Amino acid sequence: MRRAIKSSILVVVAILVIGLVLLRASGKPEAPRQPIEFDHWQHVTKEGDEAPQLECTFCHENVDKSSHATIPNIATCMGCHDSIKTESPEVQKLAAFAERKEQPPWKRVYWLETEAHAFYTHKPHIRAGIECTTCHGQIGQMHRVRREVDQTMGWCMDCHRSRSVSVDCYVCHR
Repeated sequence: MRRAIKSSILVVVAILVIGLVLLRASGKPEAPRQPIEFDHWQHVTKEGDEAPQLECTFCHENVDKSSHATIPNIATCMGCHDSIKTESPEVQKLAAFAERKEQPPWKRVYWLETEAHAFYTHKPHIRAGIECTTCHGQIGQMHRVRREVDQTMGWCMDCHRSRSVSVDCYVCHR
C-alpha cells in the first residue's frame, strides 16, 4: 500500500514537472532578445538635437503598401548608421551584417497564430488612420520591444465593433 502511494505521488509530480516544462517551452517570449538590441525609444521618442524622432513608417516602410509591415532592410539602417554612432557595439554588429550582405535574423514579436486561419493586412488599418500603438502598444517608449497587446479574435472584434467596421467572418478568415 505504501509503495502504491509513493508511486502515485511520483507519477503526479513527474506529470506536473513535464507539464510545466512543456508549457514553458511552448510559451512565446514577450520580449525576445534580438540579434541587434534595437532601441525604439532612442529612434522614436528621445528628445534632443541628436534624436531622430522617426515615424514608424520610416523604418517599416511597406506597412501601407504591402499586406505585411516589413522589418527594415539593412540598407535602411545603414543609411544613417554608416556615419552616426559608428562606435556603438550594436551599430558595429549592424555594420558587420551589412558587410556580409546579410539581414539580421530578427525575431518576431507580433504575429497571428496559424491555427487562427486569419488573414491580416496593415493596409486598411493604416488607411483608416489607426495608430500603430493601438495594436502594438507604446513601442516608441520601449528599449526592447515586448508583446504588449494580446491580439485575440475577441480583441479584434471589439475594435471593429467600436469603429462600426464589418465583423463578417470572411473579412479576416479566408
